Amino acid sequence: MHRSQSLIALLTCLMSTLFCTASFALPDSSPVPGGLVSIPLGTSQNPAPNATYKGKPIAVIEHNKHWHGLVGINLSTKPGEYKITANGKDYPFQVAGKKYQEQHITLKTRKHIDLSPEDLARHQKEKRKAQAVFATFDKSQNADLAFIQPAQGPFSSPFGLTRFFNGEPRNPHSGLDIAANTGSPVIAPAAGKVVLTGNFFFNGNVVYVDHGQGLVSMFCHLSKIDVTQGQTLAKAQKLGEVGATGRVTGPHLHWSVSLNNARIDPMLFLKR
Repeated sequence: MHRSQSLIALLTCLMSTLFCTASFALPDSSPVPGGLVSIPLGTSQNPAPNATYKGKPIAVIEHNKHWHGLVGINLSTKPGEYKITANGKDYPFQVAGKKYQEQHITLKTRKHIDLSPEDLARHQKEKRKAQAVFATFDKSQNADLAFIQPAQGPFSSPFGLTRFFNGEPRNPHSGLDIAANTGSPVIAPAAGKVVLTGNFFFNGNVVYVDHGQGLVSMFCHLSKIDVTQGQTLAKAQKLGEVGATGRVTGPHLHWSVSLNNARIDPMLFLKR
């Protein structure tokens, strides 16, 4: 009985250390394509301001008794000056350029390179579904920015790589790849709501989780999906298992993070 109580106490301590947000800090500003910008918007003694970027709402987070506007910067953004607007006031910020490394991948077949008319129509339909999810802005959820890693394993392909498949250029890598064996658990990095699941041409078995205020995670290439659309997830709740479905060369988890419909580096939300 004594050993059992000690084990429970140890597990409780570990869990509270893992998920405690008392030391939570906002992600560091990284004003480059694929990064984010955090802009102070006044004290939280006042109501949360309505903030927009390019006419679309952005996340407003309370931290240390101040409101902060968070802007995700799309990978296609050119260097220059941009601004957010909050309660009629403009807040300018500068975006610098960034060059990402190249990655050359060889696929065994050209099925995912030279798409048939049927596969192209399927992909375009799936792309419209994904775009609708990334464009959502759910004010009813308070976004938890203290993410935990959704799968255990080394980071095999970082965010932003300029990609070539069988020597042909393709879109940049808009997520983070985590190498793991098929069947390894995939968990929610933060609380949220499952807004879309399915089997997609490129992404394989995929789950989309809305964390609130325009912050959305996408989990691709799963071997198994354990959640259903509309389901609410707690942080660390299992949502599926690592696999090798869709366009892959081996089992891994592709994890994308989108903020105000801009795919940004998931590492910005993980404690170093």
